[in-house]
Amino acid sequence: MSSEQKGNGPTTSSGIPVKALYVREDATAHNLGLPGEFPFTRGIQPTMYRGRLWTMRQYAGMGDAEESNQRYKFLLANGTKGLSVAFDLPTQIGYDSDDPMALGEVGKVGVAIDSIEDMQRLFEGIPLDTISTSMTINATASTLLALYVAVAKRTGADVKKLAGTVQNDVLKEYIARGTYIYPVGHAMRIVTDMFAWAQAETPEWNTISISGYHMREAGCTAVQEVAFTLANGITYVQAALDAGLDVDNFAPRLSFFFNAHNNFLEEVGKFRAARRMWARIMRERFGAKSPKSQMLRFHTQTAGSTLTAQQPENNIVRTAVQAMAAVLGGTQSLHTNGYDEALALPTEEAARIALRTQQIIAYESGVAQTIDPFAGSYCVESLTDEIERRANSYLDRIAAMGGMLRAIEKGFVQHEIQTAAYEFQRAVDAKEAIVVGVNQFAREVETPVPTQRISEDLERRQVERLRSMRLRRDPAPHAAALLQVAESARCGTNLMPAILQAVESYATVGEIATTLRGVFGEYQEAIVI
Repeated sequence: MSSEQKGNGPTTSSGIPVKALYVREDATAHNLGLPGEFPFTRGIQPTMYRGRLWTMRQYAGMGDAEESNQRYKFLLANGTKGLSVAFDLPTQIGYDSDDPMALGEVGKVGVAIDSIEDMQRLFEGIPLDTISTSMTINATASTLLALYVAVAKRTGADVKKLAGTVQNDVLKEYIARGTYIYPVGHAMRIVTDMFAWAQAETPEWNTISISGYHMREAGCTAVQEVAFTLANGITYVQAALDAGLDVDNFAPRLSFFFNAHNNFLEEVGKFRAARRMWARIMRERFGAKSPKSQMLRFHTQTAGSTLTAQQPENNIVRTAVQAMAAVLGGTQSLHTNGYDEALALPTEEAARIALRTQQIIAYESGVAQTIDPFAGSYCVESLTDEIERRANSYLDRIAAMGGMLRAIEKGFVQHEIQTAAYEFQRAVDAKEAIVVGVNQFAREVETPVPTQRISEDLERRQVERLRSMRLRRDPAPHAAALLQVAESARCGTNLMPAILQAVESYATVGEIATTLRGVFGEYQEAIVI
């Protein structure tokens, strides 16, 4: 239940009252249009999944590069169509594996990447110009993209054919996730530098994935997820325009990342509402003329926060329901969580079941055969309209504050998410919201399930490899490259060429981040009360 509205009857996660029966008058059909046509309520492609299925992209990364490489090859052999890289915490916040700040965290929540040698091992035997790769990386996204490009060049791949995404959404880090490094203004400059550089150098690459997923994981409602994600998107577009970029040159490479939650019908309406809202924002606010600039292309991941450590097998059903909502909502790619992820990183068995869930939906359920099959549903159209109305109300409030950066500075967005999270937990504690196997239908004794374990010896091996590389590299070009990174940061020239030269000179992720910290400083989080 949301703080937006409390009533006596059932509501969605956003507090939208749910009627017992929906009739024609509850839906407004004039907003629909056809798939592939503005405002894209029914999907961004005329044929949707009849033309091409969504990309089945399983998020994975653990331990060191070799271990993660084995998991990627396992997933590819089992039918996944795209890779999705999870990085460990030190890599995400710009510390090398031998930094005291990295102690105990190396390889724990993702793969440890320190240098170009690690990146080569990560993708050994995988042709980078024929596979799509998504990298969940934000504050250090510029360095990880440079590493990917440098490895592709070494293997002879055509860099202009590289396809994939770096998440690169720093604003949601200040709101909900916390893996930021630099003050907001400098972080936004790095983002727009990547937009400009990739437009010329990697034209098939998505330079940002504007993410509502992590805000939803932090506890926001479906309405808030749409509103805050699009508000961040507006901020990035405006920053790119302020940097002198043309909207129809960079906007087609923007992508989005949403959560798929348990309230099935609300989630379908959420995706349709977000697509329609973004199309109008881009055309009416920013004057985008190309239909590709108006399309909201998005990846979906099922909701990690809904997975339970109690009776974890139930998570298979939760994930299937959430994945089906994403497909019926028109997602372009999808990750399904492993049933054991409330306990640890997924085992191979859990990852296989998660992938098979997508494949069963694609090939056995029949839902991919018809485009937007819920169109015209009185209930779904009513939810779509109401989510759009409430999300627009949030956008108006944020605009009145002076925009999303100001709303973040004031703590407005953080407070709204915290309030929604508190309201949900209160409802669970009071059994107003049922979580099967947790506050209802629980078992006295839980059956243990096998879990993935990261070897404690891994950190030592990673540190040894890193230090060996430092001894072997040529110090002169390495030092010169880092000086150029600092000079580019100070003088305002595009950072990407200097970062690419640095990684090719064996500079590490931590060294590049430290160099930029020396120029930009570090962000200090405001206290939200």
